[in-house]
Amino acid sequence: MKTLNNTKIVLGVCGSIAAVETIKLAHELRRRGAEVTGIMSPAACGIIHQDALTYACQKPVLTKITGMVEHVRYCGEGGEADLLLIAPATANTVSKIACGIDDTIITTFATTALGRGMPVVIIPAMHESMYRHPLVRKNLETLKELGIDVVPPRMEEEKAKIASIDDICLYAERALSSKKLAGKHVLISGGACREELDDVRVLTSRSSGTMAKELARAAFRLGADVTLVMNPLHGTVNTVKNVPVVSAADMRDAVLMEAPGADYYISAAAISDFAPERATGKIPSGAKVQVTLSPLPKLITQMAGRGIKIVGFKLGENAEEEGRRLLEVPDVILVLANKPDMMGSSAGEYVFLQKDHKEVVNGTKAEIAEKVWDVIA
Repeated sequence: MKTLNNTKIVLGVCGSIAAVETIKLAHELRRRGAEVTGIMSPAACGIIHQDALTYACQKPVLTKITGMVEHVRYCGEGGEADLLLIAPATANTVSKIACGIDDTIITTFATTALGRGMPVVIIPAMHESMYRHPLVRKNLETLKELGIDVVPPRMEEEKAKIASIDDICLYAERALSSKKLAGKHVLISGGACREELDDVRVLTSRSSGTMAKELARAAFRLGADVTLVMNPLHGTVNTVKNVPVVSAADMRDAVLMEAPGADYYISAAAISDFAPERATGKIPSGAKVQVTLSPLPKLITQMAGRGIKIVGFKLGENAEEEGRRLLEVPDVILVLANKPDMMGSSAGEYVFLQKDHKEVVNGTKAEIAEKVWDVIA
């Protein structure tokens, strides 16, 4: 999906060993549709060769400011660039930008971009002890106060490692989006629940959590504060708040706890409809077993009437008919109906149901997630 189509990004590379990741980053930004121009500090040129970044960007890399005033051409008033993305950003460069010091091509581009008021995203990468330095932390906060998006590093092996390429791209997409969900709190439940049958076995569904993760990413791109309630076995979305749950009861408690202040609730989870009567120990194998299933309350109805806009999903042969009934529940504004064969798949067909409208949409789950926010936001 070309989430960065028709955008121009200046990719600034500083002298951190994490600079080796920027070749892949430049490729990924271009794959998502961006035109990328690389700029490198003298220290960065000692870690990777400028020809490597030139190849990745398919444009000549800039290593110094010349009489062509490149910083003004790209980041000045009316400049060509839409975003300045500095990845990796060293403690040295972070502190110089915060103090308005210009002594490299990176810091000069940053000062120019900030003066113009264009989007700037900074990706710190340094040893953990440097990241903990009080003045470095203060300077990072100063950057945030200036309106710069600072992407948190991954804390591993006593190092504040550069964020993943996917996370960096998400922040770039967010900086360049319409931000029509800015200031909104989006609550999403996703994936399968697991109900204990005995000490070993569980009852669950084939839900993969993919749709919930794509909905969370799409909402984050549009500027929302996002909470994702889901079993971590399905993975997480690093750019949002992840609340781990296992059973339907866990999910209900977590969603109700997170509900205050939410503007949207997206019920994309395959929440268990029944809970088995749990056996003590392990049920012996080899013999027939009867399991008593007790119905569980519907979470979506418990969320109704709170003034939170709700999106529901219905799965099954009669999904459309059941979806129409769900639209009668207070605060439910949209229902997506689909067939069981789409559970766990990467793409499919969904029927978008609103009280006065119906639309059939085909696409990947990422495309379906984008469509959901187009419809309701």
